[in-house]
Amino acid sequence: MTMGPLLMGLYVFILASFVGFEMITKVPPTLHTPLMSGANAISGITIVGAFAAATTAQPTVANILGAIAVCTATINVVGGFLVTDRMLRMFGSKKKRK
Repeated sequence: MTMGPLLMGLYVFILASFVGFEMITKVPPTLHTPLMSGANAISGITIVGAFAAATTAQPTVANILGAIAVCTATINVVGGFLVTDRMLRMFGSKKKRK
């Protein structure tokens, strides 16, 4: 029996969700900022791939999903950088804040 591409993609997505959740819950709080910086870099790569999926002449499902991926990954990158900047400012000297 052969599996369709949609079913295979669904299996990979579910497995990646479980593995990702288990990995994130095991991270100690001191590593959250470096982990968030790494996640921002991965989201930047996602934006590049989503641009490739969204830029064809005819509107298809891949175009629509690519456009949605560009929007959500951009929100993730901007929000991640804002949170990382705020956390790093907490460790700076009080003279630099003013």
